[in-house]
Amino acid sequence: MTREEYFNRWSEMHGGAKIVGIVKSWLTISYFVGRRLAFINVNLLSTSALAFAALYLYWIPSPISILSLVLTLVIDGIDGTVAIIGDKTSKFGAVLDSVVDRIVESCWALGLYLIGAPWQIVFSAWLFAFLQEYLRARAAGLGESEIGLVTIAERPVRATLIFIALIAINLDVAPHDSIATFAALLWSAMQLTALLTLLRSLRSRLRQSQR
Repeated sequence: MTREEYFNRWSEMHGGAKIVGIVKSWLTISYFVGRRLAFINVNLLSTSALAFAALYLYWIPSPISILSLVLTLVIDGIDGTVAIIGDKTSKFGAVLDSVVDRIVESCWALGLYLIGAPWQIVFSAWLFAFLQEYLRARAAGLGESEIGLVTIAERPVRATLIFIALIAINLDVAPHDSIATFAALLWSAMQLTALLTLLRSLRSRLRQSQR
């Protein structure tokens, strides 16, 4: 499967989402890595992200936690890529992947709290992210297949915010709790904006489908 064929297939599976910017860069990396891991069991690969999420929490905020964070995100992209390239996509795999994603994101958020961010801000960021993904899944369940909006706070962006915060902490740029709080605030603000953008888009689409 060529990269362009992979892009087209991925876009079809994500409601015709446009592959541009950071999404295109991330999918390009996933494609080249996924081609070399096509022999791996996709569901096993998906669940392995839970182990790295646990390591992320255990070692936070050390460099090991940074590597573990990166690996959880890499696996999130690679498992879907392996499934597409190897023609191994399944409904069970899709559900499993979604469940694992939500657990991993919960660990990401908990990590910020453990570093010192107020739980209220962390919870808000996590909740807005959860609602964004729930809205997409619920709309798809109602038959709205074309949910191709890419927001400013997709999973790679969420992970990047925490990644930058952990790097800053390890470099002692500022007090740990201040960095964690700023990262949580920025995530929450961006996620709320993304949620409202998606909600407005879905509202328009669902209203049109009733006509």
